[in-house]
Amino acid sequence: MSKGTLFDKVWDLHTVGTLPSGLTQLFIGLHLIHEVTSPQAFAMLKERDLKVLFPQRTIATVDHIVPTENQARPFVDSMAEEMIQALEKSCQENDITFYNIGSGNQGIVHVIAPELGLTQPGMTIACGDSHTSSHGAFGAIAFGIGTSQVRDVLASQTLALSKLKVRKIEVNGRLQPGVYAKDVILHIIRTLGVKGGVGYAYEFGGTTFAQMNMEERMTVCNMAIEGGARCGYVNPDQITYDYLQNRDFAPKGAEWEQAITWWESLRSNIDAEYDDVVVFNAEDIPPTVTWGITPGQGIGVDQKVPTATELLEEDRFIAEEAYRYMDLYPGQPIQGTKIDVCFIGSCTNGRISDLREAAKIAQGRQVAEGVKAFVVPGSERVKKEAEAEGLDKIFQAAGFEWREPGCSMCLAMNPDKLQGRQISASSSNRNFKGRQGSSSGRTLLMSPAMVATAAIKGKIADVRELL
Repeated sequence: MSKGTLFDKVWDLHTVGTLPSGLTQLFIGLHLIHEVTSPQAFAMLKERDLKVLFPQRTIATVDHIVPTENQARPFVDSMAEEMIQALEKSCQENDITFYNIGSGNQGIVHVIAPELGLTQPGMTIACGDSHTSSHGAFGAIAFGIGTSQVRDVLASQTLALSKLKVRKIEVNGRLQPGVYAKDVILHIIRTLGVKGGVGYAYEFGGTTFAQMNMEERMTVCNMAIEGGARCGYVNPDQITYDYLQNRDFAPKGAEWEQAITWWESLRSNIDAEYDDVVVFNAEDIPPTVTWGITPGQGIGVDQKVPTATELLEEDRFIAEEAYRYMDLYPGQPIQGTKIDVCFIGSCTNGRISDLREAAKIAQGRQVAEGVKAFVVPGSERVKKEAEAEGLDKIFQAAGFEWREPGCSMCLAMNPDKLQGRQISASSSNRNFKGRQGSSSGRTLLMSPAMVATAAIKGKIADVRELL
């Protein structure tokens, strides 16, 4: 087993004890909730006459079901209105801080916690959402959990978990122009597989990660779960501390210096032992696009859809299914694939740096005729910052719609949905069948800059042509 890694240190510091089952009872320092997985959990507490043990350690927002065009209450969707009302009531009854629409701090849960400084190195974090691994970018150990586990954290502030193995994933070198953090994680998942990380925590490191800003690191950690890993993290460094300093919930004054000293001590030791190590060369990573129905079915934008004989035997069955569903044939170039909808946003790529990169592509250009393109900021703060920089004007002048914050078409639990067999260029994290709201809709994942390129060209194209 691993030894001396940040994961080991944080795990040990938060271990309450070992349960009779052999599972570790792990203390959870920060619990993030939203309107989808929490109502049932609160109902379970009421059934058992239990209280929220540490309400000050739980933070709520609304993101999955909120409309991004018209957020007037009551919502047009009565079920969405019912869900937000349930969360409002539960937070009020349990004295839980709730960042509602119009608070200035509402947004996608994995966007607002970092920007508020709630997410910090050395923490254990849980949320009823798969992409909680995002918070590992700060050197935290963050788990996506199910509704019954949301109940457990509300009631006991702990989780029962099996300790993971640790795989170190090094990426070294400088990314080429037109290659972004999204391409890095798509390339890693493409190489190791969607099940390659099962049973592991991924520690991301190497000179490439040392050069990444915090938002880029969050993008990579966000999709660790798509590679099968339970969590992913980056060791904290000066880039981490510069991002956190002076944020709302970050330590202040003398406590700040004490915090940095402690955070530094949590970094993986130079002689740390890992269960596995995988090394990538940054120069080998191209702008990447998924062609199939899992995030692991990715290729370089200048490559062709692989034939079955080019794939491992265990990957051929899902490839055959993907060919049929996506209406793509083996050997077909992915470039030139016509696009109906272009979506920029999500907890993967809805932060300010993502919007800036996409705006560079959109500026002075026009969305292709017949393409619906829209941009959804990840939070109210991101929206405000983008508008202060004039990014909204750039997008609108190019023909993109500028929306209100929310999860939007990432999972389409709101009015933003594909229709019929529409095909989407998306900066989100999953391309499963029906993921974007239509049972027959098709999704191609890529970076925000690549999505903007597809919007301008009306088809999948190489972002490097427009840089």
